[in-house]
Amino acid sequence: MAKSGDPTYFGAHLADIAAPPRTAEEATPVAIIGGGLAGMTLALALRQHGIGARIFDARPRGAARHDPRALALSHGSQQTFAWLGLWPQIAAAATPIVSIHVSQRGGFGRTRITAAEQDVPALGQVVAAGHIAAVLDTALAAAGIEYHEHTRIDCVNMDADTGRVWLRDDRGDARDSARLVIYAEGAVDAAHADAATQTRTRDYGQHALVCEARTSTPHHGTAYERFTAQGPLALLPCGAADNFSVVYTCSPDEARRLLSLDDAAFLAALQAHFGLGQRLRFVAATPRHVFPLGLRYRRSPIGPRRVWLGNAAQTLHPVAGQGFNLALRDIRDLARVLTGSPDPGARATLQRYANTRRIDRAGTIGFTDGIVRLFSNDLPLLREGRGLALLALDLLPPLRGLVARRMMYGTRDG
Repeated sequence: MAKSGDPTYFGAHLADIAAPPRTAEEATPVAIIGGGLAGMTLALALRQHGIGARIFDARPRGAARHDPRALALSHGSQQTFAWLGLWPQIAAAATPIVSIHVSQRGGFGRTRITAAEQDVPALGQVVAAGHIAAVLDTALAAAGIEYHEHTRIDCVNMDADTGRVWLRDDRGDARDSARLVIYAEGAVDAAHADAATQTRTRDYGQHALVCEARTSTPHHGTAYERFTAQGPLALLPCGAADNFSVVYTCSPDEARRLLSLDDAAFLAALQAHFGLGQRLRFVAATPRHVFPLGLRYRRSPIGPRRVWLGNAAQTLHPVAGQGFNLALRDIRDLARVLTGSPDPGARATLQRYANTRRIDRAGTIGFTDGIVRLFSNDLPLLREGRGLALLALDLLPPLRGLVARRMMYGTRDG
């Protein structure tokens, strides 16, 4: 049996409204609400398995091409895109991570995880989210997958007698019927009817300031994860040989202050916050953007003829870069579980998917949350504990390998 590291492994609100008449020819097996990265990737993965899908997105088509984030794709995610036949196009604008330098500011302990030690070409690849979106959108068009833009689905009605789900837009017009509805739009919806029992949240009291910064020396494929009392500072090699994507975690007040600074003052603040002597010297920065951070996830990613996917299922802190990588693993397994099922929305089928994803999903959520809570404060005992943990990572190659495999593949072996 193939392992997950092998590409061959990939094998709403309910409303009491009358459903309009539809013919069997008009129905689709799967309706995907949300045309972002997760929704587009899922549609292509389902097509790879011979399963029809339609996408409905409230935004204009192509909006995801303007996403300013840089994403660190794990080695496992690279294999997912290779399975879809899209990795060459994505790789054209990717920057490989060949080592990760991990340390804490104001305390002892540091370690370095390398691709050579893990026997992989790269630990991950940094790619602009907008570039990935452009590749996916082009592939959707080439595959002839239906994409309904400017269509906000506000009402989902399940017909228990026929096993169909009927979708209506925000004007009350009937849009489609499907056997299964996938929510892949935006963050976890705290306003959803079952949010009180299904949604778990944690406010970290942090914002992420993101930008790109140029340094006076090349990065040589090294990423930096620098833990500070305010939160982690991540630097990802991105694009040019002297360019980094910066994720600067701090308090909301500090984020507002940093936004107000001119470029010279911001670069000085970034330099002081990063520390590490003159290992890197920042010389230029792009415009900055700020996003609030927190943890929000659904206890179960499934419901009656419904699946929540990507940020709609779990919105994670970016500290370990696991959000989109987890979504890709969800997509891979969902497509595999639905293959050959005569009814993609059947309860047993969806439960099998949830069971398949339970350990990896819970482990990744817990891993990310644990890092944030352990490394985002300055209590002396925790600071010493962090130092000992980093020292142990540095001294014990098997432990480094365990952490690296989790980052590359989730809970499965690579």
